[in-house]
Amino acid sequence: MNVLRGISVTQVSPGIDMPYFNIADPSFAMQSEAVRRARDESWIAKTNYGYAVLRHAEVGTLLRNTSLSQGSAQWPEHHGVHSGSFYQWWSKNLLVLEGTEHTRIRRLLNPAFSPARARKLKADFQVLANELVASIVERGSIEFVNDFAAPFATRALCIMLGLPEEHWQFIADRADTIGLALSVNINEEIQQIDTAVDELYEFVETLIQERRENPVDDVISTLVTKSSTDSDSLSPEELRNAIVLMLFGGMDTTRNQLGLAIQTFMHNPQEWEKLAADPTLVDRALEEVLRVNPTTRWVTREAVEDFEFNGVHFEKGTTVHLFTASSGTDIEAFPNPEIDISEKDRKAHFTFGGGKHQCIGQHIAKADMSVALATLAAAMTDIQLDGADEWLPDSGNTGPVRLPIRFTKRS
Repeated sequence: MNVLRGISVTQVSPGIDMPYFNIADPSFAMQSEAVRRARDESWIAKTNYGYAVLRHAEVGTLLRNTSLSQGSAQWPEHHGVHSGSFYQWWSKNLLVLEGTEHTRIRRLLNPAFSPARARKLKADFQVLANELVASIVERGSIEFVNDFAAPFATRALCIMLGLPEEHWQFIADRADTIGLALSVNINEEIQQIDTAVDELYEFVETLIQERRENPVDDVISTLVTKSSTDSDSLSPEELRNAIVLMLFGGMDTTRNQLGLAIQTFMHNPQEWEKLAADPTLVDRALEEVLRVNPTTRWVTREAVEDFEFNGVHFEKGTTVHLFTASSGTDIEAFPNPEIDISEKDRKAHFTFGGGKHQCIGQHIAKADMSVALATLAAAMTDIQLDGADEWLPDSGNTGPVRLPIRFTKRS
């Protein structure tokens, strides 16, 4: 091992020097100078959990490489979790499935997350955003996660699924706990994670039974009608696992990403003012936030066979982390990498993954977050940090645990 411009480097292939990162270290930061320097020197790095791909072109190519499969299935075992409720659920949900099983379940779930459904829901999301913003805008200071991001994300999820909004706090609490499983500290938190999964299982089983007996025009009822013992339908277990995934993923990522958006605009107030002056820029503003400061810091793949790529040999079973956050500010792909919501024709970012595992819920997520950001920008200006903030580890998924802010009501 040698040192390259202050970066720990290990040589793993003849003639190829790679930076090295301990991504389990609490001090590891995706947006650090160390990661930027490493990306300048090499498209790939070695980590304590396999490789990390740093640049946009290589991330995009490897997302679609058939020699790699979804690698998140191994995440619990890599951290000493080999059994329990979370382990069983995680091993069988859509995020980690492959092959014909993945294709079939995704096809059956797709209608619930279509662009048309996202557009239809926007009016309801707007009513929710108006209510929550009205409740905070006169206060001048709030804790953004608890006062806006969590209730908005979870109540928007309830709207999408056709659930009474009274359930939002229960769902938020359990989803928040399950989110700890995406941290490198999963083994320390596994007991409470398992309990949260069990409680969501019980909630979902009751919900499914209610919809079987009294179907209504909502996503859950639609999925329940597709559930049977038929090989081309969702089995009872698949239905339960899918709904638990919706309850977890639909809340956790949206809440985190809204917090990251506010952080980004606090650091770039001129872009916030652009959005306030021209709300039609909101879709572009959201895409820029997703590119420069995503909650999904990396997506994980695993080599299903030995293969060579760009002079590096990947052995079967090797874990490969595709650093979506690093790729989003790669100057080779984005010569002006800083956030600019006026910029047109940006290359695609990979915050929602890519290939056959691209996030199934992205259209809904973009619909609710764009409504939230436009409504917030219209109501408040001069946003600043107002005390100590607290953040999840900067690992696979991140976001604020606590984000106190102060602001001025926009006149």
